[in-house]
Amino acid sequence: MSQPSPLPSDLSDPQITAVSGVELTTRQLHDILHLRVDVFVVEQECAYPEIDGRDLSADTTHLWIAGEHEPPIAAYLRVLTDQSGRRIGRVVTHSDARGQRLASALMEQALAITGSEPVTLDAQSYLTSFYQAFGFEPSGPEFVEDGIPHVPMARPAPTAPAASSTPSPTTGAPS
Repeated sequence: MSQPSPLPSDLSDPQITAVSGVELTTRQLHDILHLRVDVFVVEQECAYPEIDGRDLSADTTHLWIAGEHEPPIAAYLRVLTDQSGRRIGRVVTHSDARGQRLASALMEQALAITGSEPVTLDAQSYLTSFYQAFGFEPSGPEFVEDGIPHVPMARPAPTAPAASSTPSPTTGAPS
């Protein structure tokens, strides 16, 4: 069996792929599920139903950064549409690709996609400060899911700036 090739040493400007659930190829879905199972089920020793029926939905957007050879996907997340807005989930980075800010690049792209919509996520508790850097705040008490502490977090829709009631110096009208 051959050893996996190392990831590219310079992922400072990673190429992000964005694909809707209905556009996923069989190979892409396989590679996504492989990474998620490797990290969430095997590495974190968390047996849970990874296949939840949402990956192939037309309103699910998958974002990832490819590895150069192996692993085929270095980092990944998905954006779902829920009744209350958008939800980011399954944020994951391959162990060989950590420390390169790949998850940050994916989060920035995910938030660009969601635009002015409110966004929620369930953060593993030790990662709350990571998500706070993107404007998320805890929105409920910590809970344990599949043996791992999580915190629900929300990033509200940006509010429009209020019109100023300060009189304009030239007309006396509010500016």
